[in-house]
Amino acid sequence: MSEQIDADHLVVGAGATGMAFTDALVDHSDARVVIVDRRAGPGGHWREAYPFVRLHQSSAFYGVPSTLLGGGRLQDSGPEAGLQERASQTEIVEYYERALARLEATGRVRLITGSEYADGEVVSADGDRWTVAERTRVVDARYLAPTIPAEVPAPFAVDGARVVPVNDLARLEDTPSQYVVVGSGKTATDAIVWLLQRGTDPGAITWVRPREPWMFNRAVIQPDPAVFATMGADVWESAAHAESLDDLFLRMEAVGVMLRIDRSLTPTMARCPTIGAWEIDLLRTVEDVVRLGHVRLAERGRLVLDGGTVEIADDALVVHCAASGLQIPPLVPVWRPEAITLQPIRAGFPCFGAALVGYVEATRDDDAEKNRLCPPSHYGNTLADWVEMNLLGTRATAAFTSEPDVKAWADSVALYPSRVPEGYPPSPVLDAARERLAAYTARGMERAAELVAAARL
Repeated sequence: MSEQIDADHLVVGAGATGMAFTDALVDHSDARVVIVDRRAGPGGHWREAYPFVRLHQSSAFYGVPSTLLGGGRLQDSGPEAGLQERASQTEIVEYYERALARLEATGRVRLITGSEYADGEVVSADGDRWTVAERTRVVDARYLAPTIPAEVPAPFAVDGARVVPVNDLARLEDTPSQYVVVGSGKTATDAIVWLLQRGTDPGAITWVRPREPWMFNRAVIQPDPAVFATMGADVWESAAHAESLDDLFLRMEAVGVMLRIDRSLTPTMARCPTIGAWEIDLLRTVEDVVRLGHVRLAERGRLVLDGGTVEIADDALVVHCAASGLQIPPLVPVWRPEAITLQPIRAGFPCFGAALVGYVEATRDDDAEKNRLCPPSHYGNTLADWVEMNLLGTRATAAFTSEPDVKAWADSVALYPSRVPEGYPPSPVLDAARERLAAYTARGMERAAELVAAARL
């Protein structure tokens, strides 16, 4: 079969950013959109994620702008009672199925599954082909697409060891004498927390942690304006007084914004996913931590790492959690002649950034003006990366909120973390946070820029 796609936009990727962009674009214009994805439906990597994963942030900050994920419900029990709920993998996939159905019901959105786009053509796994009309604008929603353990092999050689991706933990039919969890990021922490909650002895877990990570305290990343504004004020006040990047993060730890697993070590990794203090407490019960760099070879009874070798049990299960996750490619203008390239705008909230790009695409005609309103930021990795990400995101926020209609739209959607919903009651805490933001943001940004520049030398 061969036909032409004659839509206004071809969105490549039906994951979180592609769906958020399309939702905002369709709701604020008469655009016709075709979405293409290699998977069997919408939701991106969530369709392949490990079954015990949950959102790391509050559900309200994730999804599409028209539909609140989770309904704004608070957890009423457990270690996170009072915090907003975090959707499960199943709930997220079902949410995106409903979001797609709403878009398709407009008669202006179509999803082509099991297909890839390249060089002006969409090709399905069955060999069907669609050419893309010249007037159709391509939207690249894959530029920052994460890699996950279920879809990439372990980044080390295997010779006789039993190595599985994290997804397979939930399907084990036996109990090995030792679990060897490989990775420093949120996937590894999820795997260990899951094992411990199921009764695994902490002594049966070996954690290969090439780098020490800083993580955001989930309690301060909440869709409550007073809580979120206080966190922002804490960050910039810490930056204003910081003597170094390490000092900045230690100051943020002191005010409850950042968490680290081992207080005796200064982390060098700052992807900064959100995590609960209760999870950190559990992770600290694992005492067998290997800090010899990355694994190069997993053999029966032995791991070979950058800095040496360690013995493991002959029946050890090596759990691969070491995919690269969030990508950090070079920043490019969002609007270019060849494509609209979705990237974060307001630091750390990719769904909001993609939705913002969709709204601006729907309401502006000039690409230069669109790029002025939506300068991209990136994700964090090192401490300098994370601070630079927040500098870029704060400058971008000043740009898009300078337009009354864009600010009004942002304030109307739950994805925007800095919004104050209509009817929010008077709050002395919010007033105090705003006073500190006014006092410290400019000073903090200036000092943060100096620290980043010094680190880049």
